[in-house]
Amino acid sequence: MSRDNERPKDPAEASEGEQLALIRETVRKAKGERARPRTWRGAKLAGELPVARVLVDKGPVHLDKLWDYAVPAEMAAEARPGVRVRVRFGAGTGKVREGRREGGGLLDGYIIERVAESEYRGPLAALAQVVSPEPVLGPGLLALCRAVADRYAGSLADVLQLALPKRNARAEGEPSSPPLPTPEPPAPGSWARYPAGPGFLEALARGDRPRAVWTALPGPHWPREWATAVAATLASGRGALVVVPDGRTAERVDAALTEVLGGQGRHVLLTADLGPEERYRRWLAVSRGSVRAVVGTRAAMFAPVRELGLVGIWDDGDRSHSDDRLPQPHARDVLLLRAVHEKTGFLLGDLGRTVEAAQLVENGWARPLEADREQVRAAAPLIRTVDEGEVARDAEARAARLPTLAWQTVREALTRGPVLVQVPRRGYVPKLACERCREPARCAHCSGPLAARDAEHLVCGWCGRDEPAWHCRECGGVRLRASIVGARRTAEELGRAFPAVPVRTSGRDHVLTSVP
Repeated sequence: MSRDNERPKDPAEASEGEQLALIRETVRKAKGERARPRTWRGAKLAGELPVARVLVDKGPVHLDKLWDYAVPAEMAAEARPGVRVRVRFGAGTGKVREGRREGGGLLDGYIIERVAESEYRGPLAALAQVVSPEPVLGPGLLALCRAVADRYAGSLADVLQLALPKRNARAEGEPSSPPLPTPEPPAPGSWARYPAGPGFLEALARGDRPRAVWTALPGPHWPREWATAVAATLASGRGALVVVPDGRTAERVDAALTEVLGGQGRHVLLTADLGPEERYRRWLAVSRGSVRAVVGTRAAMFAPVRELGLVGIWDDGDRSHSDDRLPQPHARDVLLLRAVHEKTGFLLGDLGRTVEAAQLVENGWARPLEADREQVRAAAPLIRTVDEGEVARDAEARAARLPTLAWQTVREALTRGPVLVQVPRRGYVPKLACERCREPARCAHCSGPLAARDAEHLVCGWCGRDEPAWHCRECGGVRLRASIVGARRTAEELGRAFPAVPVRTSGRDHVLTSVP
């Protein structure tokens, strides 16, 4: 039976709510007003407004879902999927005005999709603001973040805080340059030292998806080898992403990419040292498709490279690859997810091989990419240790700062070039003790450990006070011995051992990037 032929419901048979609605309808008709549309069971507010499904930037797992909001007519053009918005959250149903829910606190969020109707049966709140019309959360990045959240039992909002940089209005208002033409495939270069190296590059240039665990040969060639692999991927018309553990390593690969690709414009460097504005500007260039090659530190693992063809990670055993913020994803696992979901090539490189990398080879997911034994012997250094036999031949070797074997090795190597001596402690003498009774030297003011700033000055490691007249509390001794020797004292001893050779120190306070 059609609705026109249905018998009107008797007011006496209606419920209390229906009776109240009939009374209001009667009053409106008496005043000549048009009936307001109802707002339950997914009906569109005002009969015209569509619905936006929004991911609210709120971390609790029980809120890890999409929320429906009405899109006002003045925001309909800019409220596209992927843009940043602000919404009111937590208002409840107690405050509804003209079919819209009001109240609640303002929170940031992202529009995931636009739908015609909502499955929610009550009144919807409207979007409060479209922060920016720039679509920063594309379908690929959203799927990756969802996969990372599921793998680490975290919330999608927490992963998005790691994946998306903070917005900068000035950088966002600048247009990105058009993409450069596809480069030519590069020559294998030093990849020829590996039997499978040239074939790996050819597969990338053809558009294939090779997966390899690369055991790099010692030496200075590995940054350029990364750059060559990226150039081969770009030659196929696809993008590439390389994640390294720290900014200095990223700068080395960046310099190699600039040399191999013939200047700037084809790749970007993404590190925390850039600052928020420049980092966001470069991130936008990647998101807009202006640049298809990225090298960066941990946060770059989420870089939205278009048509991704290769993901790579260097030194996956470095702890810098694991994020310390929830849900604490590891760059290696994120890139593995990208390789599977986005169907890309994969390259894990290091001078050694971690347990996780060995497992990838063992289960057949990736192929080993390594040099022959002869190449390894030619490139790897000779390692010698001060063993028991050496101690027997040199009785002073056990206590000496520079055993005879080490001194001879340094003297011979100095005829060919610089020598690196690495020590575990910085400073001059970070730990002292009484020469007579071996009692640790303590500050007279706070009992903190004393350290030697140089050959003449003692300072407390806790309160920072100088200790000009130290004496042992146990035996009264006034002479000290070094329990631990730091880098500066070692450099001083090396200077006395080799007086004609300049000695330079490099550490946290002053890092030497290169030596002549």
